[in-house]
Amino acid sequence: MNTVRLTVVARDGVASFLGPGHAIKMLAAACSRNPVTLTELLDYTAPFDTDFVEGVRAGLAVFDEHNSAENATAFHTVVQLLSPDRLPPFRVIDELTRSLSLQPVGVGLVLYNLEARRIVQLVNQYGELLRQDRGRIRRGGEPTRLLYTYRLPDDWRILP
Repeated sequence: MNTVRLTVVARDGVASFLGPGHAIKMLAAACSRNPVTLTELLDYTAPFDTDFVEGVRAGLAVFDEHNSAENATAFHTVVQLLSPDRLPPFRVIDELTRSLSLQPVGVGLVLYNLEARRIVQLVNQYGELLRQDRGRIRRGGEPTRLLYTYRLPDDWRILP
């Protein structure tokens, strides 16, 4: 699998998680609906790949259960045990999580800033991200014959 780090800056905080390369396009498609929170972004992404979204939500729920801004010891332990390309979803709550959220993995690192309406491809070796495109809907992690389409509103920017 072509793994990529996906970091989302939203009104309700910053979260970072790994995904397959095709998730770059799925999240861009979700951005075409102008989400302002991570929850909205994931809700808008779910029709394209429910399993991926549920995995992110479950991982963040585990993170939230064991960590807080005041005590991230549990996640720091996980970081010592796993390589960056194996880390579960996490929220940015300290300098370590901020650093990890900006570390490319596999085919890259893409940052989605929902408030600024920017998609920043810090590293994208997966494929060109377009303002308007289509992608395959997935079920059980497998591509189907069904396609989704999207067009980013004019106030959204893709960098570089």
